[in-house]
Amino acid sequence: MSTRPPTPSRRTLLRAMAALPASAVLLGELPGLAGTALAAAPPGGSATRYTIVPFLNSNDGTVNVYQSDDATDFRLLKSSAYTPPGNRIRDASVFKHADGYYYLTYTTHTWQDVSTTIGFARSSDRANWTFLYDYTVPITNLSRAWAPEWFVDSDGSVNVIVSCSVTSDEWIFTPYRLKATNSALTAWSSPVALSGIGANHIDTYIVRTGSTYHAFTKNETTKYIEYATASSLTGPYTISRTGDWAGWGSYREGPSVIQLDNGGWRIFFDGYGDGTYYYADSYDTFATWSAPTALPVVSGTARHFTVIKETVSGGPSLAKNVTRSFQSANYSTRYWQAQSSLLNLPVVTGSSTAAEKSASTFTVVAGLADSNGYSFRDASGSYLRHWDFRARFDANDGTSTFAKDATFIARTGSSSGAIRWESYNYPGYYLRHYNYQLRVERTAGTDLFRQDSSFVPVGAWG
Repeated sequence: MSTRPPTPSRRTLLRAMAALPASAVLLGELPGLAGTALAAAPPGGSATRYTIVPFLNSNDGTVNVYQSDDATDFRLLKSSAYTPPGNRIRDASVFKHADGYYYLTYTTHTWQDVSTTIGFARSSDRANWTFLYDYTVPITNLSRAWAPEWFVDSDGSVNVIVSCSVTSDEWIFTPYRLKATNSALTAWSSPVALSGIGANHIDTYIVRTGSTYHAFTKNETTKYIEYATASSLTGPYTISRTGDWAGWGSYREGPSVIQLDNGGWRIFFDGYGDGTYYYADSYDTFATWSAPTALPVVSGTARHFTVIKETVSGGPSLAKNVTRSFQSANYSTRYWQAQSSLLNLPVVTGSSTAAEKSASTFTVVAGLADSNGYSFRDASGSYLRHWDFRARFDANDGTSTFAKDATFIARTGSSSGAIRWESYNYPGYYLRHYNYQLRVERTAGTDLFRQDSSFVPVGAWG
């Protein structure tokens, strides 16, 4: 069997967060236009897709493209997918425009050099990019224009938030808004400073919920990511969280915030001080966050990226209100089976007893917490849920916590026909077998983990 990755010894904080209803999050406009996914599990036959385009820790002259269906396990789509014809590419931000194309904007020079331009590139498929132009930001005595970030407002206007410094103090940055004045994204309004955030802030990333703009911005003096809100994109912003307010630590930069399928919010940030890329989740509209966790696969390789989310075709689909058995993708003689209220993975064959076959048969139903997700009932009517990270069967007690514990999102498995079952309220955690027992564990980002967490729905044994 595989080596088991570490599992958390406590679930108190995460359970408290997960118990909050999705409705506690004010669902508003998200950055991006066409293709933007809202907070719900993808319907059958569709998949959630997150895309990042980071430059590399070892090379700021090119970017890789990675994609993920769970915002945790990012897989390489294309290496060295875009290399600009001149200069460098750092701090790339990506979004999908109403014209159907994906666009990058990025810092054009390495940090030591004067850098008065930001770059633009375009792609139809996220893998192959075409250079568009370098744009000189029109600020008098500009020294550096860094970390441009896309923001699409509720009226459809496309904006870039860029951090700029002037020659009199080249290391003191202020965030400015550039607004596209044509749909081709080739003309821009005069820069407007974001009021209230002030000088010495960089990497400002904005999301909007309802009528509120939420800004996550790095204080260059303290090296902490701060939090501010406003009722207008250009402010005035009120910075209400400073220092280590979220428990993320210092020497953090490049925040990017995206909404997950279960309604929570995830922030990604570059822990450049320790060489790790992190993420953390919030279920109370940014007031509190889970402990920062290293992002598997790309941590240590990727630098300063933003994330876009889409719903695309081609995801797994499984009929509901039917009975199925579930075969391990990498141990083909073994199947899910309820044993003393626990879910295990014993060998099941044609010569198994009728009771064993019945215990290996489950009714697939709509997810209790999200009808696009899935829940599973055993022969007694109890539901599969996780408790202390162990998969088990319990009677539905009617609470929202139980509904979330018993809901799983279908993700593409490691082989044809296989499905991975992601925990609804623990994003990035999957039903995974270890020692022939089923647990909910955080993805390790390895092929072995993907195999251990993949199961093939087959005809019912019982």
